[in-house]
Amino acid sequence: MTVENILTGIKESFVIILEHDDFELTTETVADDVEGWESITHMMLIGEVEKKFNVKFKLMDLMKMENVGDLVAAIKKELN
Repeated sequence: MTVENILTGIKESFVIILEHDDFELTTETVADDVEGWESITHMMLIGEVEKKFNVKFKLMDLMKMENVGDLVAAIKKELN
């Protein structure tokens, strides 16, 4: 699966939870870049991404994530 395909899937998951698509998602995107991506919604977003890609992240991997690129890398790791 390509980075672009993963980014598309992540954005679809974010739109479901955040109920808007008024943001650009890149590997450099961080929570402050996306309206509504706050601590309360963060775990909901992760849960939706896990469901979308049929993966389950380890807590340590989640704690290391600093941007969407880290999320993409974690998805790729779990899919391989």
